[in-house]
Amino acid sequence: MADVEHTPAPDEVLIRTLYSGISAGTELTAYRGSNPYMNKRWDDESRLFVDGDTSISYPVDGWGYEEVGEIALVGSEAVGVQVGDVVWGTWGHRSHTLKKASWASQRILDPAVDPRVGIFSQIGAIALNLVLDADIHIGETVAVFGLGVPGQLAAQLARLNGGRVIAVDNLPARRQLALDLGADIALDPADGGVAERIRDLTDGRGADVCLEVSGNYRALHEAVRAVAYSSRVCVAGFMQGDGVGLRLGEEFHHNRVALVCSQISGVAPATQHRWNYDRLARTAIQLAGAKRLHVTELITHTVPMSEAAEAFKMLDERPEEALQVVLSFEGEGA
Repeated sequence: MADVEHTPAPDEVLIRTLYSGISAGTELTAYRGSNPYMNKRWDDESRLFVDGDTSISYPVDGWGYEEVGEIALVGSEAVGVQVGDVVWGTWGHRSHTLKKASWASQRILDPAVDPRVGIFSQIGAIALNLVLDADIHIGETVAVFGLGVPGQLAAQLARLNGGRVIAVDNLPARRQLALDLGADIALDPADGGVAERIRDLTDGRGADVCLEVSGNYRALHEAVRAVAYSSRVCVAGFMQGDGVGLRLGEEFHHNRVALVCSQISGVAPATQHRWNYDRLARTAIQLAGAKRLHVTELITHTVPMSEAAEAFKMLDERPEEALQVVLSFEGEGA
């Protein structure tokens, strides 16, 4: 991640990173060593994890998928871009990246928008993909379990989609933020009986759909308990290890609950003729730029890249202190 000068090819641009966001979900699984890629190898052909090897090993080089930067150099044949354009995308926690001009020209951020909006392209796409998987209809009740960054975004998008949002999290500040950003009700799981309270709020029916974004098996089990008969729970949380706390012989079995994995490598089959990753990311940025999706309100810390180690430690050990942490490359020798 050293600051190295690059010369773009004729059809490339050099982007100098301004900000890079830390994913407190996926990236912390690598930080903690719980990510399955670090203990097994993902085989693309069979689409199975294979024992006896790894896909990722320490040191993890340049991970990060929440970047925004400024075009510093333009290749001689590059079109549609110019020096100074602010570009959003994914290129890891590094000071510079080389990209095709055709790629960069499709990701130019409105100069009137806070450049930090650009770090939310991937996480915004993940949240939007989750809401598309949930197939929310106007007037339906949507329960969101986990109010980290993707949960906060999913709660806002569910409301934009016509849903009545019940937000669930054990951290008071996250519950309050969800309410401030439009959630109708916020519940503390420490009070117990989340599923019972959701059923009380829905005339005994249960939520029309539950979104699990915490990555916690006990939260997933409560989401299964809280959803209406023959309805779906959409899971975007990155579950780790064995499913301790998930009892599939109970409400899941007796209420015909559908569990749907929402993962950014694909979209729901019913929408794949219209939606893909690029459209998801562009839509998230457009909504954020228009302030229909509130993203900068999720940023709790902006710290120099040189303090990245301390930032990861805080997210790992003191999650109540932070939500979205942003690494700044300004003044870092860029």
